[in-house]
Amino acid sequence: MTDYMLEAIKEAQKAMKKGEVPIGAVVVKDGKIIGRGRNKREKEQNALAHAEIVAIHKACKKLNSWRLDGAEIYVTLEPCPMCAGAIVNARIKKIIYATGDTTSKDKLCETICESLRLNHKVEIEKGKYEKTCKGLLKEFFKDKRNKKADY
Repeated sequence: MTDYMLEAIKEAQKAMKKGEVPIGAVVVKDGKIIGRGRNKREKEQNALAHAEIVAIHKACKKLNSWRLDGAEIYVTLEPCPMCAGAIVNARIKKIIYATGDTTSKDKLCETICESLRLNHKVEIEKGKYEKTCKGLLKEFFKDKRNKKADY
């Protein structure tokens, strides 16, 4: 059995090597990865190029449908409001994320995914590989701060 969070972590590591915030995501349907994504905002100079959006886009292309019914998305960091909205709109069944966003104290991801306004609800599971993913983020930002100090 494939550990899909490890695949998301590989995407995060690739992002980090490219100087991007290390966030990775994979979309899985029927036991197969149908979309991979990593943060590409700096490379593409695009505010929308979050790991989840990239992975969802690829999954939709693969299935030739915007509906990803029954799919799951594995993400190294709690989805932001934009990504949570995209996950709901894509009809993804479940989000599995490794670590919470330290700036998110209001459970906004959960609020969006469980909103009574929406006709689709998303299950949420969290905490798998939390230490690993938190460590990647801490390492990345520590390195960024150290490089600024060198100027």
